[in-house]
Amino acid sequence: MFIDITPLRISRDYRLLFFGQLISFFGTMMTFIVVPVQMYQLTESNLMVGLIGVAEFVPMFILAFIGGALADAVDRRMILRLTEIGLILTTLILLINALLPNPQIWVIFTAVGIHAGLAGLQRPSFEALIPKIVPLEHMSAVASLNTLRGEFGFIVSPILGGFIIAKYGASLAYFIDFLTFLASMVAVWMISQVPPPANADRPNFQSIKKGFKYAVSRQELLGTYLVDINAMFFGMPKALFPAIALSLGVLAYVGWFYSAIAIGALIATFTSSWTRHVYRHGLMVAIAAGGWGVAMIFFGLSLENFYLALFFLAVAGFFDMYSGVFRQTMWNQSIPDRYRGRLAGIEMISFLTGPMLGDAESGVVAYFTDVKTSVISGGALAVIGTIVLAILLPKFIAYDGREGLKQKELEDAKAEAEANSNNRDGGDERDYKNQI
Repeated sequence: MFIDITPLRISRDYRLLFFGQLISFFGTMMTFIVVPVQMYQLTESNLMVGLIGVAEFVPMFILAFIGGALADAVDRRMILRLTEIGLILTTLILLINALLPNPQIWVIFTAVGIHAGLAGLQRPSFEALIPKIVPLEHMSAVASLNTLRGEFGFIVSPILGGFIIAKYGASLAYFIDFLTFLASMVAVWMISQVPPPANADRPNFQSIKKGFKYAVSRQELLGTYLVDINAMFFGMPKALFPAIALSLGVLAYVGWFYSAIAIGALIATFTSSWTRHVYRHGLMVAIAAGGWGVAMIFFGLSLENFYLALFFLAVAGFFDMYSGVFRQTMWNQSIPDRYRGRLAGIEMISFLTGPMLGDAESGVVAYFTDVKTSVISGGALAVIGTIVLAILLPKFIAYDGREGLKQKELEDAKAEAEANSNNRDGGDERDYKNQI
């Protein structure tokens, strides 16, 4: 029942990416919770904290499509290297701003927007790289390991980050983030080159449109995007965590709200080996998304009790982990390689749209009502939305992973045959011209 570490044993490049990202993500998650706390300290406004998500969403949404097209057409390793440099520089901007006597709000919004845009460029190449360096039959294990890597950052880093900003200020947290990026920089410089598919589409608007059309044409993929967007948009109230912690008199422990979700996910991760024996991936995603919403309802009902609130956040994280595992498995096992980068961009948009815009949603609802109403109503709408989507997307609920693998193999074989045919035709044409 314990986690499967086979991908780490058999793939050098995956080991490099895993441990490089593990260290880097530790710092990134510290910044992730320090930014909203710093914003709340500067403005005392839930709405301003919620607008951080909007500032992140716009560049991420635009550049994720571009990043997906580039991931299918150029060396994915090069994209990782360039974006890592950019991410280091944006962290440096946050650090310098925090050191000023009067940190500027507009600088925070600008820096997080640039950071999100660069992540939008990077993530598709990262995701598209995985099926090329780890055999497809190990994708469930990869999903669990990637989740484990994230949980480590989410558990330890927010707790430490909350303590640091309460005792020493935001600048120290940003400095630690800056240092941890060096680990991922080393890792992406050491991995092997992974050239794009031989029949890769050129990175242009038509290429992006083609990838989007493919994603929409498959109801099972559409379901993974929409169910997660719905659950996170309504049911992820992280913009309210600083206000909740302050109302309970535990601002230094604000990181525990973020970490509790990851602790629940970690418990699920260490018992996740059973997932490789389950093939109804779409159904499992829907069940997990519904469980997340229910847990958030109980979280809202227990806001007066710090420890009970943490418990229900952990339950929510438990369900979210399984949703992530089955979604990643569906994507990696069923999407043809020539579309992997572009659809990784769409995947990134799907799993970040909900939390980013959810920040604004929860902040706005709390502004016009109160924090408790915002959290409970969001959880209820997450459950209702999941049920509606399950009814509207029957192929998503009926999806069988074994059939998904067969479909990918057939589509990859067809694409390879077309590429070989085009190469032969091009060679025949050149021979004819030479003879003339």
